[in-house]
Amino acid sequence: MDQTNKPLIRVPNSHNPILEQALANINANEEIAVMWEMTNTNAMNRMGYSDHGPVHFQIVANIALKMCRELLKHDVKMGVVKDYGLTNNHAELIIILGSIFHDLGMTINRQGHEEFSLFIAFRVIDDILGFLPTRERVIVRGETLHTIINHRDDGQPKTVEAAIVRIADALDMSEGRSRIPFEKGDINIHSLSAYAIDSVEIEPGDGPEFLNINIFMNNSSGLFQVDELLKEKIKGSGIEEMITVKAYVTAETEKKLITEFTIKK
Repeated sequence: MDQTNKPLIRVPNSHNPILEQALANINANEEIAVMWEMTNTNAMNRMGYSDHGPVHFQIVANIALKMCRELLKHDVKMGVVKDYGLTNNHAELIIILGSIFHDLGMTINRQGHEEFSLFIAFRVIDDILGFLPTRERVIVRGETLHTIINHRDDGQPKTVEAAIVRIADALDMSEGRSRIPFEKGDINIHSLSAYAIDSVEIEPGDGPEFLNINIFMNNSSGLFQVDELLKEKIKGSGIEEMITVKAYVTAETEKKLITEFTIKK
């Protein structure tokens, strides 16, 4: 692979030295770059899905980190802090690793890719976290694998970190970037709803919920994305009571709030 064209993952990490070091190691790792190329080849070229490569991982990573930092402002305890006495820096590292490695199994097969991602990520994580003490490295590795396996449809996250990765994956839906695949050339609810989403914004909550997820659509068919993908990823995440989702149609003929909900346990 031409090193000048190798994809780089960038997130705001200047105040987190272990995340900064891990990302430097990831961005210098040619094997990871090749695997990302393979996930995209299988997803896009062979199956007609939306991309599952570096662009997707970059979007998910930045959304997830923003969600994490907003929740930390409300003193939400991350799993690795509560259960192992590590730091919020470690929690951010886990969230970023889960965000960029959760689809590595697509290098093998779409069906079951969550499970395949586990054994691929296991070794890759050891390669890039060699600078951490053994206990920290092993815990971060295990907690990252927990985020990966629980991004699947029937996942049951047991940590806030895993819940964030699960939801952030679903939020890569703007401008036709739906995670729900559809056949090329077909006009159906999947394709129409995917292209109805203009943008997604994360902002501090304006009530008892800590996070607002605002979805801006040009057509109300985008509600299918909210109901079929996002809502199901939030439900059962363990942080549903911390989130409000608001969907807006911004087209001239439908410029109004058309749905708002808070998902309760």
